[in-house]
Amino acid sequence: MTSAVAYLIVVPLLAAAGGWLAATRSRRLAVRISIAGAALTFFIALFTLWQTLTGTPAAQLSLGAHWGTLLFDPLSTLMAVLISGISLIVHVYSRRYMAGEQGYARFFVLLDLMTAALLLMVSAGDLVTLLVAWHLIGVLLYFLLGQEMTNHSAHRYAAWTFLTYRFGDLPLVLAAVLLYQAFDTWSLTAIFSALSTAPDTQTVFGLPLAETVATLIALSAFARSAQFLLHTWLPYTMSGPTPVSALMHAGIVNAGGFLINRFAPLFVHTDGVLHWIFVVGLVTAVVGSVLMLAQNDIKKALGYSTMGQMGFMVMECGVGAFSLAVYHLIAHGLFKGTLFLGAGGVIRQARQNDGVPKDDLYTFVVERRPARQRRPWLLMAVVTLVVPVTILVLAHWVVASDFFQKQGAIVLLFFGWVTGAQLIFATYRMRTENTWRLMGLILFSFTIVVVGYTLIAHAFDVFLYPDEVFRSQIYASAGIDIFWFDILVILVTLVIVAGWLVTYYAQNNGGRRSLQASAVWRSFYTLIAREFFVAAAYRRLSDALLGAASRLNVLLRWS
Repeated sequence: MTSAVAYLIVVPLLAAAGGWLAATRSRRLAVRISIAGAALTFFIALFTLWQTLTGTPAAQLSLGAHWGTLLFDPLSTLMAVLISGISLIVHVYSRRYMAGEQGYARFFVLLDLMTAALLLMVSAGDLVTLLVAWHLIGVLLYFLLGQEMTNHSAHRYAAWTFLTYRFGDLPLVLAAVLLYQAFDTWSLTAIFSALSTAPDTQTVFGLPLAETVATLIALSAFARSAQFLLHTWLPYTMSGPTPVSALMHAGIVNAGGFLINRFAPLFVHTDGVLHWIFVVGLVTAVVGSVLMLAQNDIKKALGYSTMGQMGFMVMECGVGAFSLAVYHLIAHGLFKGTLFLGAGGVIRQARQNDGVPKDDLYTFVVERRPARQRRPWLLMAVVTLVVPVTILVLAHWVVASDFFQKQGAIVLLFFGWVTGAQLIFATYRMRTENTWRLMGLILFSFTIVVVGYTLIAHAFDVFLYPDEVFRSQIYASAGIDIFWFDILVILVTLVIVAGWLVTYYAQNNGGRRSLQASAVWRSFYTLIAREFFVAAAYRRLSDALLGAASRLNVLLRWS
């Protein structure tokens, strides 16, 4: 029953209307209606996902002649469960958290409308519906972030978020216009079908349609998912209500990854677009992760953590692992939403008592005491390099023997290798009497995580894109010339091996202390403490534009 997709949007809209009408009589009644609507929406989403899992074929429901189409497919049902589930949790959490705030009932009405807009976005089957939902999310987020009327900081950065979102809307609007001009239809299914039969279609000025539209789609995704240089709105919106931060970081900011996946049939006909998507995601992941470590505010640190995770998600799309990006955004949405909702309790408990036992882990992390006796550094360096790559290779080989024939998969293995090596290096530096026992436990945990991650990622791949030929096309579109790829793999491998050998040797001989004491280290810390001066540059640009506008007003005597 594909009509269940329509109820996903109708129920939260009815809950918003009912809550607004009930608010004049009782705030509690309005909140109960809102929570009941969120719960019902979640169960409907579970029903649609169950239908998809039991073999109901993908279909679409047309509510209008030319637009208003809703898609019933694996991607829409999976995202609907994530959005409605997180929305339900945020609704229940907000019942007590927002009880003392002004506009209590209005907040729940806005939550219901945001849920409806997000569900409309993931189930949109045509460009007009997608654009309407895409725009409404930005508008509703502005009102949710500015829920507290007296908070000037929240309103300021809510406006900055709104402007950034509008900047990201323009490429998507232009992409929709180009697609409609080329194929004379708004339907995504019809557009993808026409594009597969005529992939060399050109647009204005003789530009290739697939490359041009894919670039515009990527730009729109960058703005919505806080990629580097378009990221400043994300960490500075922490003045808004905590439930909004949870919903935003757990659902709204993931829209970029969803958008790229929705247009996956378009990206398979591109050549170099996925390459620079990978570069942008890589830079964002590194910058976001580094800036997260330099924050002393827990919510801002979580904001930059989200930026880094969105970078990893976009980077996965850039190597052709589209379904892996969906798995990543779902996993990130669940744990990041939990972290935001628990941030207030952590702050309160830390102010009373940190509650951290003075054990070996605490001594190492907080007091920075390295182990008094270490294993031979060369032996540990070899273990660090060999063990993680062995676990990763065996796990992926069991799931799919052809995994290593895909360039994007090799890139992902490199990142898994570095992560595992970092884990063992941290074990090497810890203060413990039995290093091998601790390492064995950590490697066992690492193996369980890798195997589980590999199996689930493979299941997502088959579920979202059951056509094996299409999956191969996605990876192929992200590939480069095999000769240069092999050269890069060899060079990166040598750099990683040399880097870890130098790291172990420097750690064994106290080289890290000299690095920290150097002027280079202090300069780098200043750079990350000032967040690479990106926000300061935007602030100067804003002041310059306002000053120019004031001088123009005086010159033209407008004021």
